[in-house]
Amino acid sequence: MRMGRLCMISFAAACVLVLGTSASQATTRDEISAKDFGRQKFDRSTTVDNKWLPMKPGTQLVFQGTTNEGKVKVPHRLVFTVTDLTKTIAGVRSIVLWDRDFSSGELVEAELAFFAQDNGGNVWQTGEYPEEYEDGKLVAHPAWIHGIKGARAGLTMKAAPRLGAPSYSLGWGPAVGFNDYAKVIKVGQKTCVPIRCYRNVLLVSEFNPDEPGKSQLKYYASGVGNVRVGWAGAKDKDKEVLVLVKVVQLSPPALAKARTEALKLEKHAYEISKAVYGRTSPARRLARSVR
Repeated sequence: MRMGRLCMISFAAACVLVLGTSASQATTRDEISAKDFGRQKFDRSTTVDNKWLPMKPGTQLVFQGTTNEGKVKVPHRLVFTVTDLTKTIAGVRSIVLWDRDFSSGELVEAELAFFAQDNGGNVWQTGEYPEEYEDGKLVAHPAWIHGIKGARAGLTMKAAPRLGAPSYSLGWGPAVGFNDYAKVIKVGQKTCVPIRCYRNVLLVSEFNPDEPGKSQLKYYASGVGNVRVGWAGAKDKDKEVLVLVKVVQLSPPALAKARTEALKLEKHAYEISKAVYGRTSPARRLARSVR
């Protein structure tokens, strides 16, 4: 999931520390993550109740902020919906998230992203299918799915994230240049967003070692998930700021509508991404609610 960049001034020094991670270090972390992924470790994979990143079907999070387009700052809005669909990837059933990204009110990206929780409580991303638009026209669809074209799942959130722990792979999609890593850089923080203030916030820096000089910051609140997104680094031109403005549990009719839209996007994925998405099994509705 691409969410934008921001670095609060008080965290700037900490952000710079993670920007120097070398490609060789990244390769080592990626191998560790790949080794730890296997279907035998996912007995209840669609019950994603990690306190830092819970994914209950029907939950919808709305973010608002700004991003730079050249020298102009424009409004930006993101809507993340946890659907009641699952998709089996490499034998692991994953929850399907349907995401929409709006710039100046125009849809610029729609995405299906897949997440599963292992027996230890770690949340993994098993793939994603994004569609990118310009002036209403599709311009790219850089999908990566674990096990296809060398792609590998990555850790999105550890069960017990620790300050000082090494960076870890968020996933590896060599065919589309996806090679992001994450590292915990602050714990016990406080941050305020429009809906409320949160304490004991976890601050994670995400970065691509192949693109030094910029980093994405994500602030996680226990029981909610991501509540703020930001940027760091002199080479980040977007300087995007996003804050959580709304969290809702969708009604059954609203969830059914989200499911329909997600399946519509999947249908299109099968039509235009035959070499990647076309090799996956169809998404299915959960037979029961996830608590």
